[in-house]
Amino acid sequence: MVLAPAQLDRATLQRKVVRTLVGSQILSGVGMACGIAVGALIAEDLSGTEALAGVGTTAQVLGTALLTIPVARATAARGRRVGLRWGLAVAFVGASLVLVAAVLRSFPLFVVGMFLFGGGTTANNQTRYAAADLADPARRGRDLSIVVWATTIGSVVGPNLVGPGKVLAHRLGLPELAGTFVFSLVGFVAAWLVVDRLLRPDPLLTARALDAAHREEGRRAAAPDVVADPASGGVADVPNHDGSMRRGLAVVRSNPRALQAILVMALGHLVMVSVMVMTPIHMKHGHAELEVIGFVISVHILGMFALSPLVGAAVDRWGAPPVAMTGGVVLTVASLLASRSQAGWSGLLLVALFLLGVGWSCTLVSGSTLLTSVVTTDERPATQGLADVLMGLAGAGGGVAAGIVVGSLGYSALASGSAAVGVVILVVGAARVRRTAADVS
Repeated sequence: MVLAPAQLDRATLQRKVVRTLVGSQILSGVGMACGIAVGALIAEDLSGTEALAGVGTTAQVLGTALLTIPVARATAARGRRVGLRWGLAVAFVGASLVLVAAVLRSFPLFVVGMFLFGGGTTANNQTRYAAADLADPARRGRDLSIVVWATTIGSVVGPNLVGPGKVLAHRLGLPELAGTFVFSLVGFVAAWLVVDRLLRPDPLLTARALDAAHREEGRRAAAPDVVADPASGGVADVPNHDGSMRRGLAVVRSNPRALQAILVMALGHLVMVSVMVMTPIHMKHGHAELEVIGFVISVHILGMFALSPLVGAAVDRWGAPPVAMTGGVVLTVASLLASRSQAGWSGLLLVALFLLGVGWSCTLVSGSTLLTSVVTTDERPATQGLADVLMGLAGAGGGVAAGIVVGSLGYSALASGSAAVGVVILVVGAARVRRTAADVS
């Protein structure tokens, strides 16, 4: 139910929305991190070969991208709560299938389960947009980034549940590695309940109601003798609640600033995934211990999420394009440092991976904030969904290409190529594009 505008205190509602989304993000983040921590190990165990160890992760990344399409349509038609619940429910089904696959020793079923498991990341990604629906324009970047930051907790807690997962698996009679996915199930259910019970009223539907009321007040002030169309609920223009990718493409084609925001996010994700996914292999070639590899990746994740509130504050103070440009510079520097690192463990590689996460955070937060600010509330689900689909596909493509490049040219060539993409992000962020009628405060 959407409350009448007179009943609403936007600032109070926004604080409640952010608290709720932080809670759901922590819980679903634990669910995702638990599964990702052992996904490759289960894939190797079920397939019997190290060559297929990355198939589960690839399926999950593709699932994240493609499942965004139905989530965006559900969000456009019925609000954020329905879209987020849908993504979390699909992730729960995916985690369940992975457990069944582990018991039955079925690799194909495991791949299907990991594809659906990607719905959890889809929900996590869409959550950041929900934090911006009712945000004051002066705080939009900070509110969005706080929800992104909450992912840090889940990312840290999740991998540390691998040990307890083994104990739980023994007690339940499950394969040892599968026990961690039980925690994923619990995390998704808890996050679903938080969204279902506490995300009320729905932030997107409420924002639409407030915007419609604002437009009607302006219309009445300009033409007090004009009678509104009763069939539209008092608003003369009928809103478009189409959340399809076709609708998103139509909006982006007519809105250069939306295109700029999407390019910043997609290219930033491409650089981050390409370098990050091959770093463990680069370290393994130098005979680094698994614990050291895990430490480097955890520092990378820290860079991705822990500083996001500072990035959001910077967006609010200086605007999205300067922060996007900063992200391009940081990603370029990080990639160049990685290209000069020796195989195995090195302090240079640790710094590079941390900066890689920080640069990604700059592109994600700035791009997400800009995209939200330059499209209307009716256009948000379609364009935001399109942005996340393209981000996911860029990440999946980057991961596949990274393996080919490293196999033929080496890790240094991959990182150098990623640095070139970082320069492209800098150019895109610096581009001056015309303002459109779709720009909203």
